[in-house]
Amino acid sequence: MPAVAVLAVAILFTGGCSSAHDTSLSGDPSESATGVSESPSPSPTPSVTPPYPTGASGCHDNTGWTAEDSKDWVRFVVDTPQENYVDEGSLSVVSLPGYDGPLCRKITVQVEFWKLVYGVADGADGERLSNGLQPSYYFDIRRVKRVELHTDAGVDQKIALPASLYATDRSPCEGALLSITVGKPLTSKELPKEVDVGGARDVSGRATVDFRSQRVADYELSEPSAPQVCSPDGKPTADPADVPAPGSQPTDLYPTPESSFDLGDIFDTSAPSAIPSAIP
Repeated sequence: MPAVAVLAVAILFTGGCSSAHDTSLSGDPSESATGVSESPSPSPTPSVTPPYPTGASGCHDNTGWTAEDSKDWVRFVVDTPQENYVDEGSLSVVSLPGYDGPLCRKITVQVEFWKLVYGVADGADGERLSNGLQPSYYFDIRRVKRVELHTDAGVDQKIALPASLYATDRSPCEGALLSITVGKPLTSKELPKEVDVGGARDVSGRATVDFRSQRVADYELSEPSAPQVCSPDGKPTADPADVPAPGSQPTDLYPTPESSFDLGDIFDTSAPSAIPSAIP
């Protein structure tokens, strides 16, 4: 089936429940030789400096870090479900001592899973999008799981995904959104106001989502499989296999039999079996 066309959605209401870096090369300069040497002294092999090296205390000093510093580090050590090749059923915080710290001060991180329920817009009474148009789909967004971490990347950590939210047989009207935020849990005013269905993607192929918060370090969207079959209340009304995605083109050149024509009428051939009698 062709890909779903870019169609925006708008939030109806929200709910909640009770949760690089440049590597530089460094090396000691070679000492000057005393007297005359027949051959130059070999330079020491440069060593790669890790992004977050540990100091004498065995941790990386993050005193005075800004929120942006913390976000960069969290993005560096967290593998989202699609990035986690070791265990696809979880989110992980990776510990690489001496490379990502550990940090001397732990950082508070919120891992939140949101259920999205999509429905085709009914009428012209819905909220308008930022471009002034009516949304093709609405969605309801509710938090289904929150995990608060106080992490320094000293040990590996895993967070299991909500099974029903990521089930292979979930409703074609349902999607999932994962947010990873530094500090407090997200408020309704910080959630995305619009999300594209089949919309823009970043360089890694990940669907883009615009959160209204500067605290979001990372996120991941799992889109609904067939929002075009969903009623305004988010219930599937047809088999997705029988309903083409919005923007898809018909496979036939012309609808049949209305626009079919007989080549024999045009060429007046006496051997109609030699060429097709009609082309749909």
